Amino acid sequence: HMMCLLQILAYGDPANATCVVCQKDCRGTVFGLEHAVGKVTGHGTTMLWKVDRLTVWDTSLICYYNTDAGDQCSSILDITIYQPPESVSISFVNHTGMMFENQQYTLQCSVQNVAPVQSLTVTFYRGNTALGHLQSRSEKKKPVNDTFTLNITPSREDDGAQYWCEAKLELGPAGPQCPPVVTSEKLPAIEIDRPHVITITEGDTLHLNCSSVGNPSPSYTWTLPTNSSSYSGSVLTIKSVGFEHEGQYICTVSNTVGTVTKEFNIDVQGECCQILPGKRVTEVQSQYYFTN
Repeated sequence: HMMCLLQILAYGDPANATCVVCQKDCRGTVFGLEHAVGKVTGHGTTMLWKVDRLTVWDTSLICYYNTDAGDQCSSILDITIYQPPESVSISFVNHTGMMFENQQYTLQCSVQNVAPVQSLTVTFYRGNTALGHLQSRSEKKKPVNDTFTLNITPSREDDGAQYWCEAKLELGPAGPQCPPVVTSEKLPAIEIDRPHVITITEGDTLHLNCSSVGNPSPSYTWTLPTNSSSYSGSVLTIKSVGFEHEGQYICTVSNTVGTVTKEFNIDVQGECCQILPGKRVTEVQSQYYFTN
């Protein structure tokens, strides 16, 4: 019969194991302890394996005996050596500076010199909120560098948020009680490009310019506050603005390469009457200020 055991050790740690071939009736057997590194000292059918500094990434011990009848019994000790990440860093892929709402961006977490990478879990955070957990597809036992990515779509609530990532070696019950964890620095607080409010007087003409250059030439789709009409030009013109035209205008520009959006927030104010002599401006403004 055969039995398999697992031992998990940190790179460079000392290690030892004891092989007991059998308790009784061991005469006439061939036994031994196969090992690639370290030294074995024997006391009859009990053998002790020891290494001062374990630096072989893929190794195991085989304790065995063969009976005169030709039967074989063996026990395998698989040894997994782990190394916490040397460093963990986070960045945005191909982006710096201000962000736009509802646009997709890619976060990248780079983990350096970690083993075994298949036991690694990378978690992305926004502030204290976990956004996603990722694991490597590699099964290499030696230390490797690996990169993990996560797509995000910031909203207005993300203004001022900080992103970071954490790399944790989850080695199971046979591993250390406190799993090795290395965290990245926090990215500078992101700024969301919030659309400015455009204030216009009732009766004036409104031009919203969404013209864009692209190859192939882009198409335009507008989302209007009333949702009762559609428009597909690059410039939206309203000759005489009324209060019903207040609200959010979203221009979506698309071609085969991608899609971007531009947002306009329109605030319509009423025409202010002539200021009467002796009246304060603030009183007249408060008297004739209109809002929806």
